[in-house]
Amino acid sequence: MRTAKITRKTAETDISVAINLDGTGVYNNETGVGFFDHMLDQLSRHSLVDITVRASGDLHIDDHHTVEDVGIALGQALVAAVGDKCGIRRYGDCHLAMDDAQVRCALDLSARPYLICNLEMPTAKIGTFDTELVREFFQALSTHGGITLHIDRLHGFNSHHIAEAAFKAVARALRIALETDPRKADAIPSTKGML
Repeated sequence: MRTAKITRKTAETDISVAINLDGTGVYNNETGVGFFDHMLDQLSRHSLVDITVRASGDLHIDDHHTVEDVGIALGQALVAAVGDKCGIRRYGDCHLAMDDAQVRCALDLSARPYLICNLEMPTAKIGTFDTELVREFFQALSTHGGITLHIDRLHGFNSHHIAEAAFKAVARALRIALETDPRKADAIPSTKGML
């Protein structure tokens, strides 16, 4: 089983993450940030990665540290669970439509983190959630998960729909990239022989 558990405790947050890459999209996420929990649930459900997150953070300041640190821990868990990447497809992409929003994601589990995130949000808030934290989460996930991650908003005027479409598109792309390639199940998908 490709599973991992990560705990991360700082002066700002206390986080535990458990993932199963070969799951069915079962989720149980409690970060104290309602909209973010909703996005993590989408990430799990549409990637088929089982995700459990428990986070407590300095929410009396704002949501930033909690969202970013969950991204860090999830990225670290992904690296631990996927191991040497033998047999995976490595690349994944998705065009995802959600009402007015259409978001495109392409990613590479390359161990070379790089983020392109063009998700211009029409509003600064979704409820009480700062929309700029969507990018912060993906930056942390990309950096600590070793993911080359490109996310682009093609259409959209509703910030909730844009953010949710982004999380779902990333999830669907991850699902493809993490799947076993039946034609190369015993090989690392790189001419270098390692990723």
